[in-house]
Amino acid sequence: MELGAGGMRRSASHTSLSESDDFDLSRLLNKPRINVERQRSFDDRSLSDVSYSGGHARGGGGFDGMYSPGGGLRSLVGTPASSALHSFEPHPIVGDAWEALRRSLVFFRGQPLGTIAAYDHASEEVLNYDQVFVRDFVPSAMAFLMNGEPEIVKNFLLKTVLLQGWEKKVDRFKLGEGAMPASFKVLHDDKKGTDTLHADFGESAIGRVAPVDSGFWWIILLRAYTKSTGDLTLAEKPECQKAMRLILSLCLSEGFDTFPTLLCADGCCMIDRRMGVYGYPIEIQSLFFMALRCALLMLKHDAEGKDFVERIATRLHALSYHMRSYFWLDFQQLNDIYRYKTEEYSHTAVNKFNVIPDSIPDWLFDFMPCQGGFFVGNVSPARMDFRWFALGNMIAIVSSLATPEQSMAIMDLIEERWEELIGEMPLKICYPAIENHEWRIVTGCDPKNTRWSYHNGGSWPVLLWLLTAASIKTGRPQIARRAIDLAERRLLKDGWPEYYDGKLGKYVGKQARKFQTWSIAGYLVAKMLLEDPSHLGMIALEEDKAMKPVLRRSASWTN
Repeated sequence: MELGAGGMRRSASHTSLSESDDFDLSRLLNKPRINVERQRSFDDRSLSDVSYSGGHARGGGGFDGMYSPGGGLRSLVGTPASSALHSFEPHPIVGDAWEALRRSLVFFRGQPLGTIAAYDHASEEVLNYDQVFVRDFVPSAMAFLMNGEPEIVKNFLLKTVLLQGWEKKVDRFKLGEGAMPASFKVLHDDKKGTDTLHADFGESAIGRVAPVDSGFWWIILLRAYTKSTGDLTLAEKPECQKAMRLILSLCLSEGFDTFPTLLCADGCCMIDRRMGVYGYPIEIQSLFFMALRCALLMLKHDAEGKDFVERIATRLHALSYHMRSYFWLDFQQLNDIYRYKTEEYSHTAVNKFNVIPDSIPDWLFDFMPCQGGFFVGNVSPARMDFRWFALGNMIAIVSSLATPEQSMAIMDLIEERWEELIGEMPLKICYPAIENHEWRIVTGCDPKNTRWSYHNGGSWPVLLWLLTAASIKTGRPQIARRAIDLAERRLLKDGWPEYYDGKLGKYVGKQARKFQTWSIAGYLVAKMLLEDPSHLGMIALEEDKAMKPVLRRSASWTN
């Protein structure tokens, strides 16, 4: 199946998504409210100071304000447009990957609308793998955007806006108006010749949990589409502006919270089963931060949007400070926590969350290198989840939630603990696995999340695209190249599995679906990013200098 670029025209303001490289959050906080004339583009700022040693030269403006060179090119099956732009031959499995990705396409009334989760004919139970998941579609969307095929992404964004407007009920309780679906399915009636959509907002999910991340991914993808195509009209449509405001209304509403982070139930994100991530999981906080920054760049400064812009700016300052101060862990901070006093009462308390030093797990002392660090999984009163979660840390780098020093420290950790976090198949979704009595208590004896399997320490190839984006943004593409080389040895031969099991990720997952779409798309996006790092502009956000980093606390930040 061949998809064209949809005849998309690029707008004249295509050089960047913001005409002001000096856009400063502090202006929104420190100045009185006035009617602000909206910028005609929404760039964040240039990434010109990001180095890349792969030999792909860029202009002085950096790659953040550039189009993906594949934009506007029509591709052939097995001959992706991005590869045609380079003199070297693509890896042999690239063509197979594109064919597999196109087989997963879903059409609604003759138009491509998304990709199903998995195209596994060998599986006896389809379950919901024949649906289009919002989070699963993101790497597919990135692949099509990088290959100059934006029409499917535009169709997806507009159709999910319509689904957002549906009434959402679980039993007799009505969900918030801004909630985006976890997934949807296209139902074809051959007799009547009609297509209808059926959406799932969590009422059919395991555990009946609404997907908190869906709305964030939608905003992030809208910004990626705009950056890739230069088409500002989609984000400016009233329905897209309203969709952003509705999502933000759910997140920015006032309540009893004392922290700027979002309180969530277990299973509300990629880890969609009970895994002890309830509270303030790093994955949600990183996506929340990135979605806020993307929305800030796209919201109109009109009567309805101006208030949201100011609330976002205020929240971003608080959220960045909180995450960089309390979620960050490196050797020095670990040593400080190890020596914490408890039961401190006053605003001068050092141990603000009353974390008990004896709760530090034994594995962490050996795992933490002298050079390196990461954002821990969760921080809440008297509880710190010290596990490593890949997606949250990669998004922290890509969104610039992590400072440049913290970003480098995260990549240091990956290199120092390559066997644990990468092994034989990238990338561990979390580390380490929980087992024995802790597994019984935390997962409720979940037979799918046994140790070193699925979400409990399994290895997920889809994470390759985020690892690659983070590697390029930190000027260390050799990390991504090494990980991709590992994946290429197995992925096609194993039938593009959903995940791998074992401490080293050596075995195809015991319940892994084959031809998992986001495993395929994640690989393709990683390859295209390495071939042409300017694609990173549609994914990454440069650091906002208005959000001051906390004082450096460890040698790993500066060495």
